[in-house]
Amino acid sequence: MNLTVFGASGQIGRLVVTDLLAGDHEVTAYVRNPGKLEITHPRLTVVTGELSDAQRVREAVRGADAVISALGPSLSRSVKGTPVTDGTRNIVAAMEAEGVRRYIGLATPSVPDVRDKPTLKGKVVPKIARLLFPNGLTEIVGMTRAVTESGLDWTIARITSPRNGKAKGTVRVGFLGRDKVGSAIRRADIAHFLVAQLSDDTYLRAAPAISN
Repeated sequence: MNLTVFGASGQIGRLVVTDLLAGDHEVTAYVRNPGKLEITHPRLTVVTGELSDAQRVREAVRGADAVISALGPSLSRSVKGTPVTDGTRNIVAAMEAEGVRRYIGLATPSVPDVRDKPTLKGKVVPKIARLLFPNGLTEIVGMTRAVTESGLDWTIARITSPRNGKAKGTVRVGFLGRDKVGSAIRRADIAHFLVAQLSDDTYLRAAPAISN
């Protein structure tokens, strides 16, 4: 498959790119700073650009079978504006213009899924996020809505506490109040889950929470 990865130079994004290349896929990595990607491969094309560059984003999406976004907002309280939300809107617009339907991305339980049932975690996480990372929460909500309110075939994995380290190889997947899903998860397992969605429609147009 031909895949375009956004946020490819981030901690999760680099793992996604590595997994895709290991699976013999052709990968286009869209990055702002190619030096941070630290991956070279014959089947890897690196496109340098800003998320605000709608034309450049469209060029990166052109010819793709699917898009995987490992984008996430800055958690710095000094950061203002909504560059990731606006960039996600550009990605969605580019996909629609180029006829690319499959989108796989990330969010947190701060954004509910209609399949969730009321839980303490579902109430507390957004309140903590609003207190500690107000702009980050605005970005998470905005970027998620940009995707879920589109006509794309999307899957969004909601994560709470990503950790470094070797993949555990097991992932709990489900919805708050319905399934036994924890909080901590290795970034390597997040990447594996995102890549697995390319051949799995179980969570099509759904935003499951995932953990180890």
